[in-house]
Amino acid sequence: MPRPSQQLHPHRDPAPLRPAATVLLLRDTTQGIEVLMTRRSMTASFAPGAYVFPGGGIDAADAQAHAQSTRRATQGDLHLTQAIAAIRESFEELGVLLARHADGSHATTADIASLDRKAPFAAQCRERGLTLAGDEVFVLAHWITDRDLPRRFDVPFLVARMPEGQSPVADEAEQFEPVWVRPAEALARHAAGDFFIIFPTIRTLEKLRHYADVDAVLAACASETPLWTSCPRAGLLGGREARYMEHEAPYGELALTCPDGQIVHTLDWQSAQPVALLRNVSRLTAPNPGVMTGPGTNSYLVGDAGSGYIVIDPGPADQEHLQRLWQAAGGDIRMIVCTHSHPDHSPGAKPLQALCRTAPPILGLPSAPTARSASTFTPDRALQHRERLTLSGQGPDGETTTHTLKALHTPGHAANHVCLVLEEDGLLFSGDHILNGSTTVIDPPDGDMNAYLESLDALSAACDEHRIEFIAPAHGYVIGAAKTAIAQLKAHRLKREAKIIGVMRAKPDGTMDDWVAAAYDDVDPRIWPVAKRSLLAHVERIESQGFANL
Repeated sequence: MPRPSQQLHPHRDPAPLRPAATVLLLRDTTQGIEVLMTRRSMTASFAPGAYVFPGGGIDAADAQAHAQSTRRATQGDLHLTQAIAAIRESFEELGVLLARHADGSHATTADIASLDRKAPFAAQCRERGLTLAGDEVFVLAHWITDRDLPRRFDVPFLVARMPEGQSPVADEAEQFEPVWVRPAEALARHAAGDFFIIFPTIRTLEKLRHYADVDAVLAACASETPLWTSCPRAGLLGGREARYMEHEAPYGELALTCPDGQIVHTLDWQSAQPVALLRNVSRLTAPNPGVMTGPGTNSYLVGDAGSGYIVIDPGPADQEHLQRLWQAAGGDIRMIVCTHSHPDHSPGAKPLQALCRTAPPILGLPSAPTARSASTFTPDRALQHRERLTLSGQGPDGETTTHTLKALHTPGHAANHVCLVLEEDGLLFSGDHILNGSTTVIDPPDGDMNAYLESLDALSAACDEHRIEFIAPAHGYVIGAAKTAIAQLKAHRLKREAKIIGVMRAKPDGTMDDWVAAAYDDVDPRIWPVAKRSLLAHVERIESQGFANL
């Protein structure tokens, strides 16, 4: 957990959450699923003018109406209360009533016409002999309104089949223009600028469009567990607000730089100036974007003006990039650390050292004999496993601040790979061992899959030891939920390995080209030449442990 003193922006408490419920009323058509949406009033306090699914706040009366509703055996009290709130809101806003008579028949248009949308809801239904159909309402997703917004809601997105024989009629106060629309059509109209929808609605429609019919949606929701839960975060991209869910690449960086949700962090990739991540950590991306490097190789500066700086991964020997690194440190570079010897990480070390008036030591591990000729590296001093590199100095407030990097040997991507933990702030600099948005290549003989997976386990243990929450990779944005990300990465590798084992068993006489085409059939064929390197690493591990013969 980063120290509050190292956060970039003063903390601001987000607005409190209000419980609410939203329901997606669905119907089948010959062209696929349609969902009922309605336009909010232009004077609404939240999302004015947006097309939404009906819903609103949860009332105390909703929790008191359980006895008047059917429920599934697995449907808990909270989910039933939410379902009742959604049923009430869809009636009040659109005149749609999810209720049944004693004989099981749906509420009719005559029933609906006899009810007052502004009077107590449950009592009126009881007088008409109607039982609320809470058991027909399922939890699809759980959204928590973004931290930056002045009005925030904790809201399940529920789903239900549209009752037969009913037609929506908007209340013309809060909601207008009810419309049935296919998810793909709504998204296309929004992109064209004539159907305004907000971020949670967009993401929900994107997922909904992949279902063939209403039965498939309801079956997916049968577990009573939301298919996803999200509290989005926003940053600036191209000068405009851009929002992201937890699984999307920029989310972790936004959580690190703006934990309370302020929209101040710029996500545009550029190499002209450093990007501050914490007060004591900044990133300067080298101008070497490409298939293997993504937006470029990230060089990191750790420290401050009082303590001096450690440079992590100076990158290629690009003179302009190195000059910018030197300037960002005010010329006060105390140490240069290379996570490994690959040509986009270490060649800049010596020319950067030469820029400094007092030559800082170049630290890391020397290339192993297995390294390729383009990846040779000899540090001034080899780092010891678990060795600590410490900077200390007086900050602008007069207090002494310490920044400690702990070296961890993590072979796998390269035999001489090192990761570094900024102990005081729970931040892991992962080099190429963990990347954001892609998996690293394991290229034998210098790369070794057994060692790689063992190093992932070691990094997971380090997350517990040092309360690591964030990972700063050599390529891509900062990654959040560090231990979860490591577990998912390992699971992905083992899942790929299981697929390779199946291919090897099915084609025991196949070539590497045969195996890569079958085992990486979900990857762009243009990537297969690169994927074949990791395939070889998996094959060596599989053969060494006899997995293919099981």
